[in-house]
Amino acid sequence: MAKGAQHTAEHPKGSVSQGRRESLRWMSGAGLTGFWPAASAPGQTGRSGGPSFSKDLARESRSKGFTVRTLVKGLSNPWSVAWLPSGELLVTERAGRLLLISKDFSLDPSPIKGLPGVTASGQGGLFDLAIHPRYRQNGWIYLSFAEAPMPGRMAASSTALIRGRLAAGSLVDIERLFSMHPRSRGGRHFGGRIVLDGKGYVYLTLGDRGEEDRAQKPNDHAGTVVRLHEDGRIPQDNPFVNQPDIPSEVFSRGHRNIQGAVLHPGTGELWAHEHGPQGGDELNIVRAGRNYGWPSITYGVNYVTGTRIGEGTEKAGLEQPLHVWVPSIAPSGLAFYDSDAFPAWRGSLLIGALREQTLVRLQLNGNRVVAEERLLTQEVGRIRDVRVGSDGLVYLLTDDSTDGRLLRLEPTGR
Repeated sequence: MAKGAQHTAEHPKGSVSQGRRESLRWMSGAGLTGFWPAASAPGQTGRSGGPSFSKDLARESRSKGFTVRTLVKGLSNPWSVAWLPSGELLVTERAGRLLLISKDFSLDPSPIKGLPGVTASGQGGLFDLAIHPRYRQNGWIYLSFAEAPMPGRMAASSTALIRGRLAAGSLVDIERLFSMHPRSRGGRHFGGRIVLDGKGYVYLTLGDRGEEDRAQKPNDHAGTVVRLHEDGRIPQDNPFVNQPDIPSEVFSRGHRNIQGAVLHPGTGELWAHEHGPQGGDELNIVRAGRNYGWPSITYGVNYVTGTRIGEGTEKAGLEQPLHVWVPSIAPSGLAFYDSDAFPAWRGSLLIGALREQTLVRLQLNGNRVVAEERLLTQEVGRIRDVRVGSDGLVYLLTDDSTDGRLLRLEPTGR
């Protein structure tokens, strides 16, 4: 199985071959068997237990059926957006700024104060934010970021998770919940996506930091998904709690760099995509105790040389992905669509792409990807985050250093 890559995803899109650019009409919604079809049995992925491949399913869409509205512009490498119960929005910028946007989409130019030290270097910076499901009662906001080096640590940084509350334009009551170890001097593959499951747990994705062998190394957080109680305590039912060679926080292993993660609205399982190296981006269901293979197995190859990585594409005991992208699209941002504004999209996965500068819609039948639609290709730029609002509309963040934007997709005729 192939583990996702941040390197490709974080770099600007290259030229696109004619074969990949062909514009074949894809009938939206064809073959849907209902909203949230019954999930396949655990471990049943893709075709006959193996993955589906984007090259077999992807089609460009000429007939979008929606318009794109710019709500906010002038952002600097925005990474994540989330709604407060008031209808206001928070946006993170990779350089370390947390910004407030009003309900009418006016941007407060003064960043929220009080954030801890953020290392904005390479791919590092301020990453994801998540609003606690019971925010009205407890006020908690969760943030992930590349933590500034500790004194005497030779510029080594760590992906960290904190929570805090907003008060008078500042983040207060800050609690440091987790910090990845060992630290690294590298500037790649931080992971950083946060998922709160509403049942008292928080998931955080961690990349391999550009040191691929760490994803299979014992006593290392690199290349894992960690699962914590909302206050940072380690759940005693985590899969490796009683194994001395694997950190107790670890929920799953063998990931390269997960850039999108979300709970399935029907099953409650954690779905995630990650960057492969040169090719081999993946979509997975992340399950307790599973090893997703990087770098032992992958559908990608080494940069420049195109030579094989690891032992091939499969190995006993290592998980296969649901879906694979070769060539890479550099996926970033992930959302299930379960609203009414776009009826034909119900039951689909929406994925932003950095390198391919596109919005991907995956049509599902249970745990199988049966069609892939490409939308907005090279129209709005690198898509960093994808969210579905309470209004059922789709919101996108575009990644640009001086003119990142918050966009909204609205049905034609709205």
